[in-house]
Amino acid sequence: MIAVVGAGLMGAATAWQLARRGHEVTLIEAYDIGHQHGSSHGSSRIFRRAYADPFYARLTGRAYEQWRELERDASTPLLRMTGGLDLGPDRDAARLADVLAAAGAPYELLGPEAATERWPHIRFTGPALYHPDAGVVDADATVAACVRRATELGAEVVTGRRVEGIDVRGKARVRTDDGREITANTVVVAAGPWLPGLELPVALPPLTVTQQQVFHFRQRDPDLSWPVLISKDATMQVFGLPSGTDGGPLPAVKVAEHDRGTPTTARTRSGVVDGASRARIGDFVRDRLPGLDPDPVAEATCLYTTTSDEDFILDRRGPLVIVSPCSGHGAKFTPLIGALAADLATGRTEPHPRFRLDRTARGAAETRP
Repeated sequence: MIAVVGAGLMGAATAWQLARRGHEVTLIEAYDIGHQHGSSHGSSRIFRRAYADPFYARLTGRAYEQWRELERDASTPLLRMTGGLDLGPDRDAARLADVLAAAGAPYELLGPEAATERWPHIRFTGPALYHPDAGVVDADATVAACVRRATELGAEVVTGRRVEGIDVRGKARVRTDDGREITANTVVVAAGPWLPGLELPVALPPLTVTQQQVFHFRQRDPDLSWPVLISKDATMQVFGLPSGTDGGPLPAVKVAEHDRGTPTTARTRSGVVDGASRARIGDFVRDRLPGLDPDPVAEATCLYTTTSDEDFILDRRGPLVIVSPCSGHGAKFTPLIGALAADLATGRTEPHPRFRLDRTARGAAETRP
């Protein structure tokens, strides 16, 4: 039997991948399925292929295939393609174009005049990269689809029980806060921001948990189609994407800073939106996104769990598989991460060197929403 700790995006996808391969699975979640306490809630997450790092650009191609496989298996649309823009003086459009070309992904390099003609609701001050293979993932629907399919395929789902520790002497035993012990051959730990606080018999690399805030701005023209976008300059990195239902009943765009989160823990987060971030993002919208009303119609907080090099953690130690596709850019890989974690849990593959627990931090080459 394989136990999966955490039913956020990564744990739910892992349970689905294992169950569809015919394994006995128990998925354990401290809250209800689809809760809003961690990093996996909401209707809008970015999918994109434009990475400066060729490794992740290639990985997005595999992730896209897995998204379509999950949609077919669950009979549920989860990924909506909108196209994506990369802009700003510190976003190297030419470098991104080279990486996309090497990965076989289509793109266009545009000057500011051509970009403005196509997207007059966005203000361009320099060149921009457009790539059509970008869009919006519905995180809430993804968690629900993975858990539903895992259950239909025979997985047991245990909710309302918090895991407090895992003993790996002999068979693995998962201890929950109600005194229950669940015995398993293998335990996949996909606890998101709760991972640093878990009692585990393995050493984790340094992990930083931060509270981030996101803001939703009403479209001035509700009929316009907005791409996902990344904008970076010397002072801030901002991402934007269509809000989905998170922005209310009328079309809106979600805009947020990728950096400048407030250090916290999963248990001590305040949930209070940072007013300084609200002001910075409001100023950005006024200056760069004239197609949006600059007063937010909705706002929320979520958690990032970040490694020092912004690479993921996907490794196995004895009967434990540690899964932390984190650092604010993991959601786009969800069904692929589930497949990779399932491979580790069943002994089909070895961990990739970049995802190992004991790797030497390379230093983040770029931030990656």
